[in-house]
Amino acid sequence: MTDSLPALLPASLSPAEVEQRLADPARLLRAARAEAAPEGTRRSAVLVPILLHPAPTILLTLRAATLSSHAGQVAFPGGRIEPGETPEAAALREAAEEVGLDPRLPRIAGRLPDMVTGTGFHVVPVVALLDPPVSLTPEPAEVAEVFEYPLSRLLDPAAPERRSGVFGGRTRHYWQWPHETQTIWGVTATMLRSLALALRD
Repeated sequence: MTDSLPALLPASLSPAEVEQRLADPARLLRAARAEAAPEGTRRSAVLVPILLHPAPTILLTLRAATLSSHAGQVAFPGGRIEPGETPEAAALREAAEEVGLDPRLPRIAGRLPDMVTGTGFHVVPVVALLDPPVSLTPEPAEVAEVFEYPLSRLLDPAAPERRSGVFGGRTRHYWQWPHETQTIWGVTATMLRSLALALRD
């Protein structure tokens, strides 16, 4: 993916630096405390894939407009944790189903802080490293588009923006990351912020 950036960004980390900074599980969890899951939430997991290009990127998807939940939103591959599954196994399985990612390829780095969504999901973000090139085959019923987001943008202390809006009659505050064509906000943006805090010095 080629982006025309509006301003100079901090130099991206090298693949070796990314691996080094994510080697410590405590660093991944330092961004925030994991949220306790309220009664009735559905356990799920997402894969946060980092592609180790010379200038690393993060793999994101645009969910199909026909889905029953979070339709048309930018997200990480993921879904419900089945009985007997670990979050890591669920994230890899869902990524294989949604974008055709070979589950043998990702190297699991650790977990970001758990999150609870306003739609009743308790989400475990699983960070994984991938050596390019990676062949993907998105499932059209679930994924409208797969794209890569420059990891260098996560190192920019001016991003993301803090915004607010009224949802279900309540004012909510949320993060939004800059992108030329997509709106990256909500839970996905919060996970990206957690990853950003883990990667920044």
